[in-house]
Amino acid sequence: MRKFVKRWDWWLVAILVLAAGLYGWNIWEAGQANDFYTAAIVSMTKSWKAFWYASFDPASFITVDKPPVALWFMAISAKIFGVHGWSVVLPSVLFGIGSVGLIYAMVKPYFGRLAGNLAALFMTITPIVVADSRTNNMDATLVFFLLLAGFLLQRAVAKRKTWLVIVSFALIGVAFNVKMLQAFMLLPAMYFFYWIASTVGWKKKIVHLAMATIALAVFTLAWPVAVDSTNKNSRPYIGSSSTNSVLNLAFGYNGSQRLLGQSTGTGSRFPGMGSSSKGKSGQAPTGTKGKTGTPPSGSKTGAKGTKPTGKKASGKMMAGTKMPGGSKGGAPTGMTGGKQGDGAGGGGGAFNIGTTGPFRLFQQALGGQVSWFFPLALTGLVGAYLYEADRKKRWWQTTHNQQQLWYWAGWLVPVAGFFSIASFFHPYYMIMLAPPLAVLGGIGIATFVKSVKEGRQPWQRYIFAIGLLTTAALQAWYVYSYYPWLSWLIAGGSAITAAFIAFVFTSWRKVAVTSTFAITLLSLAPGFWSLTPTIAGESAAIPTAGPDLLTSGGNSGGMGNESANTKLIKYLEKHDGNAKYLFATMDSGTAAPYIIKTGKSVMTIGGFNGTDNAISLAKFKQLVKAGQVKYFYVAGKSTSGSIVNWVKKHGTKISAKTYGGTSASSMMGATSTSESKTISSASKKATKPTGSRQGGQPGGQMPSGSKPSGMKKPSGTKKPSGVQKPSTTPKTSGTSKQMTKPSQKPSSKTGSNKQGQPGAGGMGGNGGTLYKLN
Repeated sequence: MRKFVKRWDWWLVAILVLAAGLYGWNIWEAGQANDFYTAAIVSMTKSWKAFWYASFDPASFITVDKPPVALWFMAISAKIFGVHGWSVVLPSVLFGIGSVGLIYAMVKPYFGRLAGNLAALFMTITPIVVADSRTNNMDATLVFFLLLAGFLLQRAVAKRKTWLVIVSFALIGVAFNVKMLQAFMLLPAMYFFYWIASTVGWKKKIVHLAMATIALAVFTLAWPVAVDSTNKNSRPYIGSSSTNSVLNLAFGYNGSQRLLGQSTGTGSRFPGMGSSSKGKSGQAPTGTKGKTGTPPSGSKTGAKGTKPTGKKASGKMMAGTKMPGGSKGGAPTGMTGGKQGDGAGGGGGAFNIGTTGPFRLFQQALGGQVSWFFPLALTGLVGAYLYEADRKKRWWQTTHNQQQLWYWAGWLVPVAGFFSIASFFHPYYMIMLAPPLAVLGGIGIATFVKSVKEGRQPWQRYIFAIGLLTTAALQAWYVYSYYPWLSWLIAGGSAITAAFIAFVFTSWRKVAVTSTFAITLLSLAPGFWSLTPTIAGESAAIPTAGPDLLTSGGNSGGMGNESANTKLIKYLEKHDGNAKYLFATMDSGTAAPYIIKTGKSVMTIGGFNGTDNAISLAKFKQLVKAGQVKYFYVAGKSTSGSIVNWVKKHGTKISAKTYGGTSASSMMGATSTSESKTISSASKKATKPTGSRQGGQPGGQMPSGSKPSGMKKPSGTKKPSGVQKPSTTPKTSGTSKQMTKPSQKPSSKTGSNKQGQPGAGGMGGNGGTLYKLN
């Protein structure tokens, strides 16, 4: 036992404990987490059918917009411990910790214990890794399976085991059923690595890779084909697909639209996310046109565009501000043109993904989440590759360690390339870059240490010094708008340290001490950024990290976490009789809180975006006639369409006072009337609202051409020409306290204020209209 304990790497143990603390502390404040997926988890605990299909509702009317594998783990956890915010988040916490351990296991055998520990540490304190590991989104689960696939491929090469090659590629198929085509980003690295690293003959390599590809195809297609081949009348509608098909969902909404822009449910390419149009730096928010619109947080708006100011406003605006239509934060949807601003260090919000181009990942919108060690990783890759070269071999003949570097470079380059040009994703997807950046950064530092200790390759000092300086400069830029003193400390301290390392110190001990100080200095800012989700108790639908979480009292991610009206529930339960569905509505944002609260089915006709064609009017009439649907709640984003129009014409409107709600005219009409009259030239320049949410997760919307009500104008903002100040500001039930609190525990009081009303207007049972269907 003593020998076994002595073999433990206690530094790794400390890093894993740190990871557990960052990822797991305060998850008991997770509330509903991402309520879109939490509703599905509740449903999956109710029936095996819902479990198999990842149904959004217990009756399996419609599915969520992702495959079920990640949700299976969460549903099992919820079944064991009960449905709580922490129980649905727990699998992500464990997968996040497991990813840290896998990185150490993949690096240490080839590059040593120091490299393994540094890589594990950098992975642990990457801010977006912390934020993602605290949610019930799929990303932490996806990264774990990708790392596990890579780990097994390493073992397959080292042990010459064909079955391990097959299993490793099969795991990519499993990862596909976590988040679809995003998992395939790793395939080029895996194919190339096995080809250059395996010592078997080229004919056997072809056979092995062919077998692995077959396994990949089988595990990729098993669930989608099984679902698509099932009679459509016997299974739920595939949410967010345009043809009620899993494969269509994979290659459309979760595939090509991620690169080209969202079109599902909008009728055309969704232009808002990551415009490539040229203009001055510091731009209008996503999807705005010309000079009008709401400036991005932390920006000044002038007559000629926007200019970053460095103000700490983004978190308050994105996280705690209520938008018209009942959604929190986010960018306007359904608007055209414009270039996206970078936002501020805490992340630019749910929709701010910077400007397309080669430097997009270094911009503040995305870089503050993942790119803290990016320059160090690039210089580390160069330095390590040159260090590991064998002069006795020709330049194309690689050593074992160089082959490992090719694997991590093969992970980094395609992923970075995709996200540099893609149009439709959220900042938290950047977790895909965290493993290669952490590994290459750790390997680069360990390589420099070895070169100094061995007294050879003195030019490694210059490579390391360049890495320190560029990394410090980037970090100082991210930090400056929040803590100028820390920015100067990082820049100044790193510059002095780099100079001593490159030109002064020759003693191994002095270099080691100086390097340790440099790495500690460069870990301060990302370490603090990664700590903010933990301090704020964040478990968001759109997770992010940064000081904005602290200044705004937490961040719900700009989406989801709407509230259920308890009086409405009591009214429906009293009058619903034996109806199959508690009520029907158009979008998941309206339905999710009620599924979570009651465990009963709510028919979500339009799915996540409110625009899915999940049921025809004729079929809906049949369900009404059969008594399966007795009430329809018109709220949320989509308040028109053939079914809604039929409901309004033939249904009996229930007085809002009867179920403790607020009439749509007083809630939503205030916005539509006052806003539409006051915003003149801006509305002329904007396109019509699409009625859909932007993004891959539960989201909100803003009417095109309208200014968010209740939002404070950032300091230094100039009023765009032609835009008048609204005369009235519509009020929503629920106070700013509810909207800014990171999360709330699901309980009998969840979703209600002191009057028992929902804390979110328009989508949580307040601000809509209830109809009884005759």
